[in-house]
Amino acid sequence: MAGPGMHQSQNLSLQQVLAPQLQQSLLILQAPLLELRNLVQQEMETNPVLEELSSEVGSETADDTKSTADEEFKEEFDQLAKLDDEWRDYMAQSSSYSSRSQDDEEKRQFFLDSIATQETLQQHLMGQLNQAPLDANDRKTAEVIIGNIDDSGFLQSTPEDMSMNTGIPQEEFELMLTLVQSFYPPGVGARDLQECLLIQLKRDGKGNSLEYKIISEHMQDLGKRRFPEIARRMGLSAEQVQKCANNIAQLDPRPGQIFAESPQNYVLPDVTVEKIDGEYQIILNGEQIPHLRISNTYKDIMSGDGSGSEVKDYIRDKIRSGKFLIKSIHQRQQTISNIAHQIVARQRGFLDHGSAHLKPMTMVQIADAVGVHETTVSRAISGKYMSTPQGVFEMKYFFTPGYQTSSGEAMSNTSVKEAILDLVKNEDGNAPLSDKEIVEILSERGIPIARRTVAKYRTELNILPSNMRRKY
Repeated sequence: MAGPGMHQSQNLSLQQVLAPQLQQSLLILQAPLLELRNLVQQEMETNPVLEELSSEVGSETADDTKSTADEEFKEEFDQLAKLDDEWRDYMAQSSSYSSRSQDDEEKRQFFLDSIATQETLQQHLMGQLNQAPLDANDRKTAEVIIGNIDDSGFLQSTPEDMSMNTGIPQEEFELMLTLVQSFYPPGVGARDLQECLLIQLKRDGKGNSLEYKIISEHMQDLGKRRFPEIARRMGLSAEQVQKCANNIAQLDPRPGQIFAESPQNYVLPDVTVEKIDGEYQIILNGEQIPHLRISNTYKDIMSGDGSGSEVKDYIRDKIRSGKFLIKSIHQRQQTISNIAHQIVARQRGFLDHGSAHLKPMTMVQIADAVGVHETTVSRAISGKYMSTPQGVFEMKYFFTPGYQTSSGEAMSNTSVKEAILDLVKNEDGNAPLSDKEIVEILSERGIPIARRTVAKYRTELNILPSNMRRKY
């Protein structure tokens, strides 16, 4: 019989193995799809016993792994799983995960292949520069200017500074800047917002307009919407200034943004929710994750007598590591699936009618329903997206505290924000609603809310204060 010292040594050994494996499993749980794919590929490069199956036979991977798992590994795995509460929290019942059909895969690939490479603002400006009849020196000067224009279209250096840095006369930079400012998009190359707007008005033939004069002489008051003050100084009515301000608002304050690259133009949802025959179906996206199994070659080496103990110890360690990785991936998918089912069950109103019907929902509630720890839910939804009939949303979007209305109905913060936005959209422009008035209206609807909370939500919604929303 093994003595106490041997048991302590065995537990210490298991804990040493657990630490990196636990870190790996939690990393797998947190990783978004594309990041997970990279993690799996890196593991395959360092673990020779792992091999990838095609998606057609991927569903057999789990059964194949289980049927060939020896009792020694099962005991070690169970001991590892019991050593840490957090690990135990998210180790749900293992099951294979759903994957998309071949037709869905072909549609998705067509979408990815259809994404065009976006031209940058600098490339676009250089293309126009190449069409201009310039000598080598002027071209070099213009190229320096273009290199100092940011993605919003604004010049980030002055002609004086560029002259000091290059030795090119400042007058040449001033001359070439005029040329660059004539390029498309209108307003590009401006040194500040005021110059940007004035360039656009000039390009539209409005250099003598009231709008041009307001921007030239009253830019600060315009930004603070002090229309009566501008009207008094210019001898105009507030209504005339309001009309000019509306026209100015049609100009582009960031002309270069149309060339700004979005982060790869798309996100890859981990979960897709589709309504089929009146019921919402949950499809877990698994095609980006390589389907793995333990190579039969190494299983044969382990069962044979021709290999030495050191070789077998090495292979046994790699098999154990590979099986743990496969198990972790399946548990990740199952945990995300369980959480997604809870979201769909609790947010039916949102799926049917939109964000105004989003219900309050906390991670504690979902953790209790799924049977895991709250931190596991937090990790599982981190950076994950869900595609729904209402659009693609980050999974954490569905978790929001809320209010209890006077009728006893639960209402999420998002729904309250929607109500505030709707009130502002439909207010009288001549007498916009103050935060206090919004509080009173919501209270009449049975929604108790503090004035400071309305101000906070209004700021988050990018809604100006009432005095700056007034129309004349």
